[in-house]
Amino acid sequence: MAIYIEMPKLSDTMSEGTLVKWRKNEGDKVSTGDVLAEIETDKATMEMEVFDDGILHKHLIAEGAKAPIGGKIAILLVKGEAPPAEGAPQTEPKSPAPANPSPSAEPALEVSGSKAASSPSAESAPAPSASGERVKASPLAKKIAAEKGVDLSSLSGSGPGGRIVAKDVEAAQAGAPASPKTVAPAPVAAAPAKEGDQRIPLSGMRRIIAERLLVSKTTIPHFYLNIEVDAAPLMKFRSQANAASEAAGGLKFTVNDFVLKAVVAAAVKVPAVNASFAGDAVIQYGSVNLSVAVAVEEGLVTPVIRDSQKKSLREISEAVKDLASRARNKKLKPEEYQGGTITVSNLGSYGIDSFSAIINPPQALIIAVGAIVKKPVVGANDAIVAGQRMAIGLSADHRVVDGAVGAQYLAELRKLIENPALMLF
Repeated sequence: MAIYIEMPKLSDTMSEGTLVKWRKNEGDKVSTGDVLAEIETDKATMEMEVFDDGILHKHLIAEGAKAPIGGKIAILLVKGEAPPAEGAPQTEPKSPAPANPSPSAEPALEVSGSKAASSPSAESAPAPSASGERVKASPLAKKIAAEKGVDLSSLSGSGPGGRIVAKDVEAAQAGAPASPKTVAPAPVAAAPAKEGDQRIPLSGMRRIIAERLLVSKTTIPHFYLNIEVDAAPLMKFRSQANAASEAAGGLKFTVNDFVLKAVVAAAVKVPAVNASFAGDAVIQYGSVNLSVAVAVEEGLVTPVIRDSQKKSLREISEAVKDLASRARNKKLKPEEYQGGTITVSNLGSYGIDSFSAIINPPQALIIAVGAIVKKPVVGANDAIVAGQRMAIGLSADHRVVDGAVGAQYLAELRKLIENPALMLF
């Protein structure tokens, strides 16, 4: 029977995909592992492979069209097989896989073994309460509520966007007082577009950025710390390192390379910042998986340098250049932008002196790096001299990181940047 190929889920936040390009034409012979098409998710453009041998009978969507997860996009026939009649029964659809697939490394907020928990439609569908009111709850929360006889409409959700999650139901069932239900204020509508205005539909990436940052700012208690460091020793050390590297035919280090290395080394010294809030616990990670903010045409991508605490300055420099290049070309694989534990956002090259960044959930820390600025500073013997200063901001989740811990981390970061030779040990 005919095999219906469906849109696969290629990222943890993907709900639909855009078919950018068909790599196989109708009538082409395909074999297991062949690249069938290029699919754009909310984070990258990825190659999609097929699982079966056969003839590509028909494209069910055109290039540039979108399809939801599980939506049928093509029909594959075995050699000599007649195409299915309209309305004929279908075999179970086959979801092609991305090249070198990898499970999501993002820490899960809630895990359920039920089939419904993996379904995007089930995840977002509101659950009926005892009063008939529709409420927003996770599949596991609905299941527990049904088993325990808990009225979901009486609960206030602690999950993203006010969603009721399992721990809310369990707390209510255990007799803990339920928080009064809160009603989110209606968003203020934008002024209608007029002649000369341009209405730009949200891309998948822009929509996900909007959703995640709203969740971050409304559910994570941010606090901010700021320091100014003496960048002159770093600039001198970088000049010497580049001269030696170029003489040996090596790469040229950027200021950001040194900052990334220092951020990682400081996290090793103060491991409490390399963590996430997990409801009833704090998860402190053994590896520093460094997310690096990269500006792309439609927004921001944060590719991850895994096990960065094990990498040398040169290896970090090579990794970030490779990841940034492929991020801008939408060629990242899922495992290359998921599972970060700390993020660095550097706007120094854009001429920004200082700024406060929004935490990249579920992480607990993001470092904001500004430009190196020449300014008068107080030197030895209270003399006013020309100096080079760089502003560094820390945004932290106060559920995970206390102010004193954040200050300790910034002190370690300052020591490394002002004594860059320490990064080599």
